[in-house]
Amino acid sequence: MSQADPSATSATNAAPHVSFRGTQKTYDGEHLIVSDLNLDIRRGEFLTLLGPSGSGKTTCLMMLAGFETPTAGEIRLGDQVINKVPPHKRNIGMVFQNYALFPHMTVAENLRFPLSVRKLSSADIEIKVKNALEMVRLGEFASRYPQQLSGGQQQRIALARALVFDPELVLMDEPLGALDKQLREHMQLEIKHIHQNLGVTVVFVTHDQGEALTMSDRIAVFDQGIIQQIDSAEALYERPANSFVASFIGENNALHGTVEAIDGAVCRVRLGCGTVVQAQARNVAGVGAKTMLSVRPERAFLVKGEALEVNRFSGEVKEVIYLGDHVRIRLDLAGNHDFTVKTPISLLDQSLRAGDQVQVVLDPKHVSALDPVAESSTL
Repeated sequence: MSQADPSATSATNAAPHVSFRGTQKTYDGEHLIVSDLNLDIRRGEFLTLLGPSGSGKTTCLMMLAGFETPTAGEIRLGDQVINKVPPHKRNIGMVFQNYALFPHMTVAENLRFPLSVRKLSSADIEIKVKNALEMVRLGEFASRYPQQLSGGQQQRIALARALVFDPELVLMDEPLGALDKQLREHMQLEIKHIHQNLGVTVVFVTHDQGEALTMSDRIAVFDQGIIQQIDSAEALYERPANSFVASFIGENNALHGTVEAIDGAVCRVRLGCGTVVQAQARNVAGVGAKTMLSVRPERAFLVKGEALEVNRFSGEVKEVIYLGDHVRIRLDLAGNHDFTVKTPISLLDQSLRAGDQVQVVLDPKHVSALDPVAESSTL
């Protein structure tokens, strides 16, 4: 297992490591599970495929692994078209949710297996096994069997086995789904750090938004077999391309209205309640078009005083939920009967109660005007 060479990685970043071109998948000839996928994966990046069940993300991973065959289009690994290359000849490491360790083999034997299949010498095998176990900090567990390990330890061994033969690419299919919350969060950081050290290209499938935001260089958000947006975690969260992404990534408050005017990147929207809101025109059809305004709960602020401010609303408190470091305040505001404001506990007015009238300000920089119907983005 070789360490990443930063200069070599930057030199090869220009050429895609993996490419999907016009890739489609259907099982019945009528319904496309994956629809005309065009995607480039950079060498050395950690790309996450994120989406709800049935969105096509796992099918993409299985086609890349060789366990499914595209109905149309092509998949390239480097400069080779791999549509018809069998899985065992693709030099790809796989990590599954169920670990897929051989129960009758010790930890060391599980790691030796992919190396012996590749006919490495005994000396090379032992060096690679030792290095792989040290990488996941389980060197003392070499002689144990999988059933003698905890779930987290088994997943680390599964990761070591996927990396032990220096694969060209590592695919991970919901690998942390079986772990409890605390262990899952620990493993997210462990996998991220291993990726940073090795520089291997990783394609990771999950339906867990927090997992994707924590680990990824880029995230491809799938819905109905189409990538709705592919971008960094920050861009997806702060600048969603459409209403599906805004609603699927993180928490979202939606306000519905009609575009009254557009001035460059800013637009004015009249809500159903009559109030006019300034927002960022992220994805609107034009003046007169219906739009959904997206506002993150932490970007809405309770204010006091009579100062005139843009995007100031009156609302009624429905519920105050204490969550330790912050509170969630549920409001009836501007036609949304479940509008949420997240406030740090240090800024909370301790006297706030259900039924109180409050003033809320939405910073126009953090209000996104989006087409109410999610559309595919151009990759």
